[in-house]
Amino acid sequence: MTATVMDRGDVRTTDGTLALANLTAQVDMLAGQALPAGSPDSAAHRVLEQQAALVDLLTLRGHLLGCVADYELAFQVADRMVATAPHSAIALSARARTRATLHRFADAWSDLDAAHRAEPSVDGLDADRSAILQAVGCYEEAELLLQNAASHQSDFASLSAQAVLYAERGSIAEAVQAFAAAHDAHRGVSPFPLAQLDFRRGVMWMREGDLTAAHEAFDAARRRVPAYAPATGHLAEIELLRGDAAAAAGYLRPVAETSDDPEYAAHLALALRGLGQHDRARVWRDRAKRRYDELVRLHPEAYADHAGDFWLGAGGDPGRALRLAQWTLVMRQTPRARAVVERARAAVGASSPDVR
Repeated sequence: MTATVMDRGDVRTTDGTLALANLTAQVDMLAGQALPAGSPDSAAHRVLEQQAALVDLLTLRGHLLGCVADYELAFQVADRMVATAPHSAIALSARARTRATLHRFADAWSDLDAAHRAEPSVDGLDADRSAILQAVGCYEEAELLLQNAASHQSDFASLSAQAVLYAERGSIAEAVQAFAAAHDAHRGVSPFPLAQLDFRRGVMWMREGDLTAAHEAFDAARRRVPAYAPATGHLAEIELLRGDAAAAAGYLRPVAETSDDPEYAAHLALALRGLGQHDRARVWRDRAKRRYDELVRLHPEAYADHAGDFWLGAGGDPGRALRLAQWTLVMRQTPRARAVVERARAAVGASSPDVR
């Protein structure tokens, strides 16, 4: 008998813990396949499709569990695909998605161009391009491509992408409608799409400062997938903002122990500091510092802004935060990047008109 979860909209999905176990089993099965050398024939084409599926599953698991190593492994798999089949649109678009995940947007765009040249009719390129444009703050161009991509996507995928785009650009009324429409359009039993939808809805409300709505959305995501690390981390952030350090620490301890993303260790340090446990807080702060230094060195495009947040908070070095935030703003003219710069400037008491 398959365990299921229902939400207030009476949508049944598979139990999130069971679904994660199934996801890992799929990853293990696909990871055992070897890529064929030479020009892809029909059998090799099928293997490339399976490896592209592996890339997407690793990326999904990396997001759900806060596992940077999964993102890195997805990139390695995709890079090997391109090395084996350099003119395959499947391989090139898979690598583009992994590069976009690590915020290497120019490289990702180059891969999508190459994929289009290799196979102009391949599906999904407009959606991938739209996601990149959205990530760098080009919302009008992203919306146009999203409209082009809609005919190749399910209603759920199309409406979810619209909801996230509207939320990112601050069109909250439109986003609320799109989130509701996407929820109603969901078909299937996997808990992951609805959990991710609720997570993105929570991010929107958190940016809007509505902590009650954000908490409800993140909690809905965790009901679908109890191990959903980013949703758990944001619930802890809300508790910290509300002044409940004990509740925040309760959310963060298990995630900080298992995740290789230092964000959870950094927030746990803040929570423990709030509880007066300064020695233990220092241990988690130092652990976060070491990992942020490593990630900024390995993946600066993806982690400079997160490291900036760390140095503004648990790290306690607003000058270093400002340098990282300004660097991020050069790469991405997004509301979040501007907000981090303003917070850092306020923290150091500096004024720098050239970053406005």
